[in-house]
Amino acid sequence: MTFKVCVALFAAVSALAAAPLVAADSGSAPENPKLTARPQGLNTGLAITTLDEKAAFGLSQSVIGKPVGDFVLLDRSGKPVELSRYRGKPLLVSFIYTACFQVCPTTTRNLQKAVRNTVSVLGADRFNVISIGFNQPFDSPQALKDFSAQYGINLPNWEFLSPSPAILDELTRNFGFSYVATPAGFDHLNQVTMVDAQGKIIRQVYGEKFTAEDLAEPLKVMITGSPIPPQVGTLQEIMARVRIICSVYDPVTGRYRTNYSLYFQIAGFLTFVGFMIYLSFNFWKNRRRSEK
Repeated sequence: MTFKVCVALFAAVSALAAAPLVAADSGSAPENPKLTARPQGLNTGLAITTLDEKAAFGLSQSVIGKPVGDFVLLDRSGKPVELSRYRGKPLLVSFIYTACFQVCPTTTRNLQKAVRNTVSVLGADRFNVISIGFNQPFDSPQALKDFSAQYGINLPNWEFLSPSPAILDELTRNFGFSYVATPAGFDHLNQVTMVDAQGKIIRQVYGEKFTAEDLAEPLKVMITGSPIPPQVGTLQEIMARVRIICSVYDPVTGRYRTNYSLYFQIAGFLTFVGFMIYLSFNFWKNRRRSEK
């Protein structure tokens, strides 16, 4: 291999790698807090579908004031449960998928803490909570039973329900819940829907963390039969405060993190380029020595 061949090879490798470097530069700006839950894989070169945050937020808000349909789902024992059964008390509704290893478990644990605190103030018999598995047919009654057992959710007023695939689209639209499948899991809305005792959706609570102001205070108002004041906040204002779409989550630190795989790809490319330069330089030195 001559020096000219080495130079040509290096030029070809540099041209092929130019595109990834441009992509890396364009994605280097820090991201604002996201409104949905996104699985790992967004920066790894995979062509995956993502959820439109504005459209998801719009659909979520559009169902406020509308009644919950009388859907029939299966509980963890496989027994049919009509949603109309929950009328007469305020109801909190969340959507999860049991294979999620990022935000869904964290959101559910945080909801569990908030519900326990609310139960200690209001009592477990004053409101109900249901979590619905939307990844059908995989979120079966048994899968939801295992999920709830794994995270120690055994509150008497909290049930996990599995819908039939035939009603899933209508059910999620009814609650204003949006999701799309990706190779890495699901891009989905992080929301808890608040339903009043008459079965009407009155508020959407977004994010992976919940406070007394988010849940306990509105529940107190609903229990007393008073109207809840409308939520105030644009999409931008909510994005500045909460994350409502599933992102890359680090269970060790308990925080969202950057997907470092892109940086490893860049480091690998730079190492390869350095190695090629080293080989070319050594080849040039050896050739000069042989010519003397």
